Amino acid sequence: MTEARTHVLDVPGATLHYDVREGGAGTAPTLLMIGSPMDATGFTSLAAHFRDRTVVTVDPRGAGRSRRADTGGESTPEQHADDLHRVIEALGGGPADIFASSGGAVNALVLVARHPEQVRVLVAHEPPAVQVLPDREPALAATADVRQAYERDGFGAGMARFMALTGFRGEIPADYAERPAPDPAAFGLPTDDDGSRDDVLLGQNLITCTHHEHDFDALRAASTRIVVGVGAESEGELAHRGGLAVADRLGTTAVIFPSHHGGFLGGEFGWPGDPDAFAVTLRQTLDDNR
Repeated sequence: MTEARTHVLDVPGATLHYDVREGGAGTAPTLLMIGSPMDATGFTSLAAHFRDRTVVTVDPRGAGRSRRADTGGESTPEQHADDLHRVIEALGGGPADIFASSGGAVNALVLVARHPEQVRVLVAHEPPAVQVLPDREPALAATADVRQAYERDGFGAGMARFMALTGFRGEIPADYAERPAPDPAAFGLPTDDDGSRDDVLLGQNLITCTHHEHDFDALRAASTRIVVGVGAESEGELAHRGGLAVADRLGTTAVIFPSHHGGFLGGEFGWPGDPDAFAVTLRQTLDDNR
């Protein structure tokens, strides 16, 4: 695998940056690794395990080096999916393989529903698909509460609620959003409000991602092989349960991946998983000819 070469692509409302690591001379499709709102740096450790194939990592609009034309408002899964569609077109049209994490998995599912011909295999790891949870109403309310805290009190207050919610195990109680707010300091977060409201997670993607209603008829009819992954250590958490619910709606069984929600991470963000073992499972999943 060669060193990453950065490419720039203008898309409606944004300028995207993506990195291409050219692989060996094998016949495996290009492998896209995508997150949201996580940028391309989060896949550094995982990409190193796929030196035999070309790997493309993308900064989603509003994150990392990819800039939106406007500075306010939300980004939608439909916009992110169209961005990915255009990246794949720029790479030659596909079909590509995709490993997609968290919000990136939501966006990739939208891409497959709209452009299945561009994707051979999609591995959607822990999509936070709140709309398909059995406890969707309290879960949606709890997610909206995160956003409201951010808008009212700033980043620390919003992120503390987000971390508490995403780490909660089990169905969300009906009164969850009414419970006392967690202390940002307990999570190592700032307690003061700096006045900014442009956070890429809390301000731009949280609600549109978690509240998205997927087109399962289109997904079940797609030529793409869709595999949902969940973490061995994240059982009961919101995104893990979202993954299981999506797999159930697709009529498939989720694949258990090593470690937690970010199990592919090395030391990129101080929350390491087990990228070596994760890569083994990902390779086996991509190569499965069923």
